[in-house]
Amino acid sequence: MPAGKREVKFEALAKLKLESKVWQDCPIDWRAPFLPAATGQWASYPALDELFAYNGAGVQPKRVWVIAPDAESLKLRWKKLVQAPTEKKEELFHATLRGGKPADRHIRSIVRIPLPGYELRPIPIVDDKGACPAPVPFGFRTFNRQWIIPDPRVITQPNADLWRSFSDRQVYLTALMAHSPTSGPALTFTSLIPDLHHYKGSFGGRVFPLWRDAAATTPNLSPNLLELLAKKYKMAVSPEDFFAYVAGVAANPAYTARFQTDLAQPGLRIPITGRPKLFAQAVELGRRVIWLHTFGERYADSKADRPSGLPRLPKERAPHIPKDGAIPDDADSMPDEIEYDESKCRLLIGKGFIENVPPAVWRYEVSGKRVLTQWFSYRKKNRERPIIGDRRPPSKLGEIQPDHWLAEYTTELLNVLHVLALLVELEPDQAKLLEAICEGPTLTYRR
Repeated sequence: MPAGKREVKFEALAKLKLESKVWQDCPIDWRAPFLPAATGQWASYPALDELFAYNGAGVQPKRVWVIAPDAESLKLRWKKLVQAPTEKKEELFHATLRGGKPADRHIRSIVRIPLPGYELRPIPIVDDKGACPAPVPFGFRTFNRQWIIPDPRVITQPNADLWRSFSDRQVYLTALMAHSPTSGPALTFTSLIPDLHHYKGSFGGRVFPLWRDAAATTPNLSPNLLELLAKKYKMAVSPEDFFAYVAGVAANPAYTARFQTDLAQPGLRIPITGRPKLFAQAVELGRRVIWLHTFGERYADSKADRPSGLPRLPKERAPHIPKDGAIPDDADSMPDEIEYDESKCRLLIGKGFIENVPPAVWRYEVSGKRVLTQWFSYRKKNRERPIIGDRRPPSKLGEIQPDHWLAEYTTELLNVLHVLALLVELEPDQAKLLEAICEGPTLTYRR
């Protein structure tokens, strides 16, 4: 098709409201036939999905009430659901409708396949009077850790592979496949089971686990990749090394800035250096990146300044809340706005504030989504979301939330601020390394 007609066709398709399940669940970019193919040096780099044996969708509950920033809200929502009259229970559960009737998961669904690692209740929700299954930490969005009810009766598409392979050594890489990142890190990491929209909060993302099994014995890498690298570099390359290399190269704003033109065609590509020294440098940087993205839960090594536990800046550069900046915990003062005073490097949360927050941390974003404002939007007083198109309003269960600012919100916000500040400090080294890799010899790999 001539370029002119291709562009016209693309513009016509772009006007469609792509809100259906077919489009949202499709891992392949619907625009691909109408966009230019990869060319030049970019085309010589292996595609991200060529480097891994498996990638899949994240968890898709298809109802928002099963996820929350605090575990207690989930327990209260569950209690209201199971104690409601049958006719009200149907409405609160918020089943997917097909032809006006409940489809997929609904209150009478009998689920026979358990979520790996969790006990299955062999009764439908309509008959369940028990307590809420203990909520577990969940990778909701990048740097936005929340909680989920681990029950396949309320999670329509749990992706059992992710739960089955979970362990204290597992790491999940998330990246866009259906469209391209515009800014910030091109891919991100979490130690928690990730949501369908973990990367930035929009459809089109995929999950690449480090390991295929919970025992961490089967790496999720393409066949012969590690052998090829070991032969080229004349040194052993572990699965953790290669995962860290990808983080060092692409989990930074320099990558999205450098390849923005090439990313007109969705699909990340990873330049693999032909120089062992640069590979080792990228691995070391990447190990720190993953340590930070996972809040110190993975790739910890005290000898490499990655101690086990939450990452922390030196005291003199650490964000902190002075006595007069405490965020009030009464209902009347529940914050609804987050702002930033650049002249004072101060993050403002309602009537409280946090000192020593650099401007780059306030501006930190993942493909156009500012991390701090997105994080706060799920914890502020008014958490209503705009309803797109003709979609149904969400379940009333989602309205069950704290009426005041929780101490755990403050703790987690400080954790996020430390992580973002430390990532910002790595960016110049990552940019310099990426340039050296791209200017030097690179390896080709096709599986």
